Order: sequence, then C-alpha cells, then structure tokens
Amino acid sequence: MKRYLFLLTVYALMNVVLAEKIATMNVWPGKAPGAMGEADRDIPTITVYVPQSAKKPCAAILICPGGGYGGLCSSYEGHDIAAWLDQFGIAGVVLKYRLNPYRHPIPMNDAQRAMRLVRSHAAEWGIDSNRLGIMGFSAGGHLASTVGTHYDTGKAGDIDPVERFSCRPDFMVLVYPVISMGQFTHGGSRRNLLGDNPSQELMDNLSNELLVTQDTPPAFLAHSVKDTVVNVENSRLFKKAMEEKGRSVTLFELPKGEHGLGCGKGEEWASWQSECAKWLKENKLTDN
Repeated sequence: MKRYLFLLTVYALMNVVLAEKIATMNVWPGKAPGAMGEADRDIPTITVYVPQSAKKPCAAILICPGGGYGGLCSSYEGHDIAAWLDQFGIAGVVLKYRLNPYRHPIPMNDAQRAMRLVRSHAAEWGIDSNRLGIMGFSAGGHLASTVGTHYDTGKAGDIDPVERFSCRPDFMVLVYPVISMGQFTHGGSRRNLLGDNPSQELMDNLSNELLVTQDTPPAFLAHSVKDTVVNVENSRLFKKAMEEKGRSVTLFELPKGEHGLGCGKGEEWASWQSECAKWLKENKLTDN
C-alpha cells in the first residue's frame, strides 16, 4: 500500500506538468456584481487546465474547493484535482469564488457564471460543452449541488453573450459535501453563507436535497460514515432525493476516515478517487 500511495503521489506531481494551464481569467467583466471592493477576495476567477494529449473535444469539470464558505482549500481540493483529472483526459477548471462576508447568492452567482464562461469558450479550449460537470468538496460540495439544483438553460437575448449560455452542469461529483441547511448541516458553512439568523424559507431554498427534480444532473457522491464535521446524512439525503425522482446517483460510503479523507493523501483519499474514476469512465467522461 505504501508503494502504491508513493507512486500515486509521484504520478499526481507528474500531472501538474502534463496538464496545460491555458487561462486564468476573471469570472465577471469589470467589477463583479455586488463586489465590496477591488481586493483579491472581491474578484472571482477560474484557472483552466486542459490535458495536452486528450481527445478533443474533452469533458471538463468546474472544481469548487471547500473551506466552509470562509476560506478555500485550493490546493488538494482544487489545482491538485485538475492535475488528477488530466490522466483521464478531462479538463479541470478551478473556481475561486467569493466568501464570507459575501452571502448567498454571491457564491452561487459566481459558480453559475463560471459554468457559462467555460461553455462560451468551449470550442476555443477544446472542451465538449455537453460534457461539462461540476465537482465540489465540503462547502464547495454545497455550492456544486446548489448549481446542480438551481440553474437555467441560458438567458436568451441578454446583452452579455456569456449569459446566453446554460449554467446547468451535465453531471456532479460531490465529495464529503454539505447538502442541507437543516438538521444535518455544517454550522459554520450555514452561518458564513446565510448569516446568523436565516429564515426557514432561505434555509429550505439552500437545502439542496429539497430541490431535486426529474431533470437534476446525475451525481457521484463520496462520504465517510465517520465524518464528524459534515454528517454523512447530507449525502444520504441527496441520494434518497435523487432516487425518488428517478435520477442516476451513486453514493460511495467509506467505512472510516475523518472529514477531508486525508486531505489529498493516504488510503481514504486514494479510495474515493478510485471509485470516482470508475464512475467517470462508466459515464463516458474519460478518453480511455
């Protein structure tokens, strides 16, 4: 196992070189809507990595790092994930979205805009706009599932041509995600996103297990039953809602592992990635 994990780490580091960073760009033109200033935290961006040897057009995934809506774990839940996706011929797009003191709907707006932006550049970047998914970790999983349950297919006639593109993900990958703002939520994420005393209506609107429909994109979820930070019931609620609506869903429950599943290394991290890779291949999202 140690040798396997060592080789996995070496391969991931090799992929950092193999994946071609083709763009880092602001999500919004000019000042972002609702921006409180002009500092780095006020400027959402995407960083785009496209595999050099992938069959074009390739699938792509918008990656939403976690951090409780108060920070971003953009290394092992962001840029390292883009490097990992490279080996499967999948483009990785790492999102830097706005955080506390920004409240809902700002993070959602940033992520929806990022989906539209990638689709608007799909032909230029060699990306298949019909195989564009979203992935999120922890609070980033809440953001990803929010985009997967709150979307439109484009704003026809909008003065901004980017807004005419759909922000609906074609699939979702949710890793130890916050899903609900109810009983099983992560308190810090809810507080940072919705404030200290959100209304029941607002909490229900951001409890994404309540928003699943017959058009919700297919999803892969991974969660440890021993997670003491974000209860596994978040993923179970989403799986149940998806099944009730007849939607394709896979939940990989790990029998051990704390929140973060090793934070980019170790047996639990390798385990969820292995299962996710199988799911991506089964859904014809890889090029091998």
